[in-house]
Order: sequence, then structure tokens, then C-alpha cells
Amino acid sequence: LLVSGSKTLITSGARADFVVAAVRTGGPGAAGISLVLIDTDAPGFTVTRRLAKMGWHCSDTAELGFSDVTVPAEHILGERAGFAALARHFVTERLSLAVTGYATGQRCLDLAAAWSKERSTFGRPLAQRQVIRHTLVEMHRQVDVARRYTRWVAARHAAGESVIAEAVLAKQTGAAAGTFAADRAVQLFGGIGYLRDSEVERDRKSV
Repeated sequence: LLVSGSKTLITSGARADFVVAAVRTGGPGAAGISLVLIDTDAPGFTVTRRLAKMGWHCSDTAELGFSDVTVPAEHILGERAGFAALARHFVTERLSLAVTGYATGQRCLDLAAAWSKERSTFGRPLAQRQVIRHTLVEMHRQVDVARRYTRWVAARHAAGESVIAEAVLAKQTGAAAGTFAADRAVQLFGGIGYLRDSEVERDRKSV
């Protein structure tokens, strides 16, 4: 099997010893996709470039190139209809990202709530102002909904149910909750929230 083409936005692609690539080995559509194990030392494989990102600097992301990379037939993983296996694998990845999203949101909520009690403006703590309380409640609502939905989907997955679509929704819900909470936390912290020394600034870039 000769593999040619390129892949982009590949997590850990710059430091992997092996990559599992979705390769077209058959006809059009999802049925023609196979999962193939490729040695990154194989001739024709290159890390075209490392991609700089807005956040999540601890996780490298790369663009990979394949130029007639020879892959033994036994390195085709499972049946040639590999897209279904890929979709099933994405369930656990999407659930983990959902957890990362709502957990980041919870941390931002905790920090913002504590700050709102400590920070005073015009003689009163921020936490005594109605608009601030409304913001904190909405942060809590979104984080709690994401947490409960994600755990419900995870429990169904652990019980052996097919939750491919639900995992997609959980990832979106968790990521949206984390983004909202981090953004509002930066706003509540004011100018301090934009400084690199501020934890909420780092959280905002990571979601």
C-alpha cells in the first residue's frame, strides 16, 4: 500500500513514533476509508510544519506529509471500513474534551466568585451588585448543564450503548460552557484578567 497526501491539525503529530491515518483504500464515501498504522521513520513521511496556536501550547499540532509512503498490508487496522471505528473512537475523545471544557469553566467560576467577594468598587463588593450576580449564576448554569449532560452520556457509553451523536453534543456543550465562563471571568476581573499572571487569562486561551 502506497500512501500519498497530507494531513493537517494533527495532535502530537510532531513527536509521534507512529500515526494512525484515515486513508482512502476503496471507493467514495465513508465505506472507502481505512485506518492505517504508519511508522514516522518510513521514507516519504515528513512533518511539514509545526502549527502555532492561540492556546493549548502544551499540546503540539502539526501538518504531516505523505509521499508514496510504503505501508505493509498488515498495518491496515481492522476491516477496511475504518470510518465507523474512527467515529466510535471519537466518543471517548469528545467526552474527554467535554470534561476539559466544563472543568475549565468551573475553575473560572470559582475564581470569579471569590474575586467578586474580595474586589470592592464604590464602597461595595462586586458580589453585591445584581448584574454581577446574574453573570455568576449564568456561568454556574452553563457549567452545571454541561457537567450533568456529559456524565449522562459517559454513563451510557460505559454501559455499552452507542452514543456517537450524543458525544458530539456533549463536546459542544462542554466547550461552550468553558468558553462562556472563561470569557465572563476575564470581564469580571477587569484589567487584571488580561494579564499573563492571571489564571483566568490562561484559561480563556485554553478553551
